[in-house]
Amino acid sequence: MKPFDWGRASAELDADGASVLPALLTPAECEVLRARYEEEGLFRGRVVMARHGFGQGEYRYFGYPLPEPVRGLRESLYPALAPIANRWQEALGLEARFPAQLDEFRARCHAAGQRRATPLLLRYGAGDYNCLHQDLYGEHVFPLQVAVLLSAPARKDGGGEFTGGEFVLAEQRPRQQSRPLVVPLGQGDAVVFAVHHRPIPASRGIRRVTTRHGVSRIRSGQRFTLGVIFHDAA
Repeated sequence: MKPFDWGRASAELDADGASVLPALLTPAECEVLRARYEEEGLFRGRVVMARHGFGQGEYRYFGYPLPEPVRGLRESLYPALAPIANRWQEALGLEARFPAQLDEFRARCHAAGQRRATPLLLRYGAGDYNCLHQDLYGEHVFPLQVAVLLSAPARKDGGGEFTGGEFVLAEQRPRQQSRPLVVPLGQGDAVVFAVHHRPIPASRGIRRVTTRHGVSRIRSGQRFTLGVIFHDAA
């Protein structure tokens, strides 16, 4: 994984609950990964969103062992995000702390019965969307996750593979209306974002902000996304 300015990412996560890691994957890596969507042996399950009221489109959860580059991304991103996660836990007055390495955190999840892999590939076509939601799968939740855009969005010159399909965050602040945030992404860019809540400064200390994420309606074409979630599922 190439080096990133994690100080900048930390400040953006504090300010907005999201930060972009540009060109986390190359276009070639994106194309190889999304081409594997139909490989049955890679996945433990498929979810058709409309059947559950999640939106429209579908996604597939990888099974263990995770393929590359999914495994490598998960293991290399976690140590950079754990200090941010622990700082948020402290600010929110929560006791749980996250170990420095992913294997230690996975062991904690597995001991609690959370043994199923959670990284996933999502596929959207024209008219599809993903409702605002949180990816919570059990008692142990790592408070940050990553989504990597695997398809090329439309360009002004007429190129690209899809239109619409913006990544959207919505924050519900105490006694205020929800705040939306649209995060522009190019092919291979990743967004790191809050899973379920994060701390923000307030006049009397720290407030807890609830965060949900989703994808706006795809107007044309097809959009693939890699989701990297660090806690496993029960």
